[in-house]
Amino acid sequence: MVAPFASLSEFLSVLKAMPVADANAIAAAAARNGELTKPPGALGRLEDVALWVAGWQGTDRPHCDRPQVIIFAGNHGVAAQGVSAFPAEVTMQMVGNFRAGGAAINQLSKVFGATISVHELGLCRPTVDFTTAPAMTEAEMVAALAVGWMAVDPATDMLVVGEMGIGNTTSAAALAAALFGGGGAAWVGRGTGVDDVGLARKVRVVDTGLALHAPLLGDFLQVMRCLGGLELAAMAGAIARARTLRIPVILDGFICTASAAVLEKAVVGSLDHCIAGHLSAEGAHGKLLASLGKEPLLSLGLRLGEGSGAALAIGVVKGALACHSGMSTFTEAGVLGG
Repeated sequence: MVAPFASLSEFLSVLKAMPVADANAIAAAAARNGELTKPPGALGRLEDVALWVAGWQGTDRPHCDRPQVIIFAGNHGVAAQGVSAFPAEVTMQMVGNFRAGGAAINQLSKVFGATISVHELGLCRPTVDFTTAPAMTEAEMVAALAVGWMAVDPATDMLVVGEMGIGNTTSAAALAAALFGGGGAAWVGRGTGVDDVGLARKVRVVDTGLALHAPLLGDFLQVMRCLGGLELAAMAGAIARARTLRIPVILDGFICTASAAVLEKAVVGSLDHCIAGHLSAEGAHGKLLASLGKEPLLSLGLRLGEGSGAALAIGVVKGALACHSGMSTFTEAGVLGG
């Protein structure tokens, strides 16, 4: 398979042609939901989740039998400015840990029956420091989008994308600031645990990047090219590919959400097939979710990345779908009240 785009303008055209949710399936699922053996609305947001999945899967009995977790790893030139508590070498080391099955995301994927794959994007060649030049060329960004696009298994029925990349909370904060305004101070968080000096340094780095690339930031795909990273672009490519396949997506934390936000700003409605898995403890994740109109399923103080919070939310989605598709109706159960 080859990705159906060779430039950012072609990728934008793909986004504009994305399918929408199946209104008939949603109506049929809502009708079924109204007949299940429970008081109306008794399962709260689980009912909303089931209808959302139904619309994308095109059935009144949605399911989550083949969830997929994809981790994208990339290194950032801006990390050389001391914006992380850890050196860039940790990215490669954690990739080894993912592949050995030793990370949190491996355990959570196993618990909820998700397949997991890891994709490295030029770890030996970091992006350019975005305070000096655009982080990526157009060709590099298009290639990263294509990696994400082709990593999605068409047979999956629920997708989680995660990341690993020292310095990527700085890129994510820069993306958020460029997309929604407010400058570095409004979006920068402690990431891997930087101290107050490190936090101030991150704010300065983000503001420097915003100022340097200001002439291009009205084009939202250029925002990703100038301020993002290879793994962030790959996540965006995977989320877009899921939409073409009508696969629902569970968004992870701040970095994943910032990446996804580029798609939404480029074409409004691009994230209708996405739900927020959790609210992370990283900086302005809540503000970013609010800007996108996404209410998280969980809020547990997680800030690990890797797709871990979204993988945990697979369990909530599975519970919602098991109830909706597996419960009896009042008529089937012979229970009065239907």
